[in-house]
Amino acid sequence: MFFPAAYLLSLLLVMGTRDTVLSTQAPPRGCYMAEEAGERTFRCSQAGLSTVPPGIPNNTRKLYLDANQLASVPAGAFRHLSILEELDLSHNVLAHLSGAAFQGLAGTLRHLDLSANRLASVPAEAFVGLQIQVNLSANPWHCDCALQEVLRQVRLAPGTGTGIVCGSGARPDLVGQEFLLLAREEELCGTGHGGAQRSTDVALLVTMGGWLALVVAYLAHYMWQNRDESRRPLKRAPVLLPVRSEDSSTLSTVL
Repeated sequence: MFFPAAYLLSLLLVMGTRDTVLSTQAPPRGCYMAEEAGERTFRCSQAGLSTVPPGIPNNTRKLYLDANQLASVPAGAFRHLSILEELDLSHNVLAHLSGAAFQGLAGTLRHLDLSANRLASVPAEAFVGLQIQVNLSANPWHCDCALQEVLRQVRLAPGTGTGIVCGSGARPDLVGQEFLLLAREEELCGTGHGGAQRSTDVALLVTMGGWLALVVAYLAHYMWQNRDESRRPLKRAPVLLPVRSEDSSTLSTVL
């Protein structure tokens, strides 16, 4: 059975068009691909996005999703970007990060910008294995154990440390203070890294100090009382003088 040449040509065109549609997905409005300093860059800045957009090319090395309305980053959102080196999520409304938000990026991601969002806390496991330089400034941090654990795993972008400030949800005595200064003076984690041991040691020292103060006070009172007693004059018993024999003889003669 033979098909007319025109029919075969039409069939090939349809199949080719279908394959092209399936393999190429148009980027969201406001997003575009570009070459910047020889790096494949995908920009979606100020694109009005409320979720991480689909269709980000796998060969993207720099991804800019800044100045949008992203409220969260779900698990595995960038898993397919196997060579991604830089990710900018700044100036969004991020209030939540999944513990697996950056899953699949451990071997490649080097720079991460989370500044100017609404992050009060982040799960420490989100950064496990990442060798990144991160910007965490301009967020309303709770200044909790999770943030302290994060800072043990990552490097801060130069000049951004002073911008990590405790927000209104932190302990009242911490609000408005720089977190890095607090972390140097206080262990915020109740367990791990000696936190529990330090608390126990402090409590023990306070208890021992209290007992020692009581003992010292008692000894001081005892010594002061004894000193007062030693200063008082002693009451001596009257001394009876013996009668001399001459006096006794004279008395007898007179009688």
